[in-house]
Amino acid sequence: MVQRLRLALIAHDERKAALVTFAVEHAPFLAGCDLVATGTTGQRVLDACPGLEVRRMKSGPLGGDQQIGALIADGCIDALIFFVDPLTPMPHDVDVKALTRLASVYDIPMALNRATAELILNAYENGAGRAGEEQ
Repeated sequence: MVQRLRLALIAHDERKAALVTFAVEHAPFLAGCDLVATGTTGQRVLDACPGLEVRRMKSGPLGGDQQIGALIADGCIDALIFFVDPLTPMPHDVDVKALTRLASVYDIPMALNRATAELILNAYENGAGRAGEEQ
């Protein structure tokens, strides 16, 4: 059975525009994925790419990071793209750390910047990722 890539999209405030640009550039590929995003990030992606279907969680500081972490723990996310802002203090930093910890614990690909996000999408596009394997 071929499975669609289940991809989580998150971006800190100062990196949301970069993630939106990334989504626009990769919209044809992302259209074939099951996308989940934190609230504001998801809305910004939807505004820029109205053809995409994005399941929106709460905003990150209001629990969205934890909701996506729960999806990772439940095996419902194949890869995480999280454009982090390393220069701005985050009041919900513990939530972010918990999310990235879960991605590591459950051994899913995790991109924290555009360069790594490009590598992850290229791997899945070329059949090197786990999603899409026969089960």
